[in-house]
Amino acid sequence: MTDVGGPDGSGGENDPGGSGDEIDQDDVAAIAADCETVDVAVDDRVVGVTTVTMNRPDARNALNATLRRELKRVLDAVEASDARVVVLTGADEARAFVAGADVKELRQRDMLAQREASKRPRVYEYVDDLRQPVIARLNGHALGGGCELAQACDVRIAHERAKLGQPEINLGIMPGGGGTQRLVRLVGEGQAMRLVLSGELVSAEEAAEIGLVDEVHGDETFDDRVYDLAGSMADKSPVALEFAKQAVKAGSRMNLDQGIEYEAELFAQLFGHDDKDEGIDAFLEDRDPVWSDR
Repeated sequence: MTDVGGPDGSGGENDPGGSGDEIDQDDVAAIAADCETVDVAVDDRVVGVTTVTMNRPDARNALNATLRRELKRVLDAVEASDARVVVLTGADEARAFVAGADVKELRQRDMLAQREASKRPRVYEYVDDLRQPVIARLNGHALGGGCELAQACDVRIAHERAKLGQPEINLGIMPGGGGTQRLVRLVGEGQAMRLVLSGELVSAEEAAEIGLVDEVHGDETFDDRVYDLAGSMADKSPVALEFAKQAVKAGSRMNLDQGIEYEAELFAQLFGHDDKDEGIDAFLEDRDPVWSDR
């Protein structure tokens, strides 16, 4: 199958239909076992779903250099694995998704050091560009870099206790992990200006009202909903999931004509994949489809 490249027309290892050696999900767990700050659960609640947990409870899962490095390593492995859907969350012990960047690290950087640290791809791009759908399980506060990481996910489901915001302005800086760009696309310019320029935090309920999160749940339904949604995605064709994700993302990165052309090309490419015939045959024969791995 011929790739059409990314939403900007360029090629890349995360392009739809990209080739590469696939590894087993158990290999992902083995890689995570060597990490200090990232845990992985494979098929724990739903087959085909890998849960990646950021685990720095003493620091409320703040994004320090070690966590960023280990998260990239794990996501590289997930990208190459047979996982169909990823749930990204914070350790429940911390009662936070990610409480922000490590402020002590920020204090030590000058302009040149920060420019180096800002070189892409960062963890935000790793999440955004992952070929699998990524559901943010917002088990608690998502602030600063944590809010930006949530924005990079494809769907955000929040616990009712969560608060979200971009409080960087209170430190004399501004969002630097995509918050001034992705936030606008999610909530509009006015709401983004309010959050970025005031540093104000919003409840999960208000975040849902303005479009920053997609759903809010309490203890009784939170995990059930996260994994019900993940399971409904994991039941689908992996290649169709990958192409559909890229097409939707292109909607905010291309003009309408370019986006429709990109969608049409991806749609046509799916007709060259066995899953198209399998899906239609299964529908006509009233049975469950058996999808290819990719």
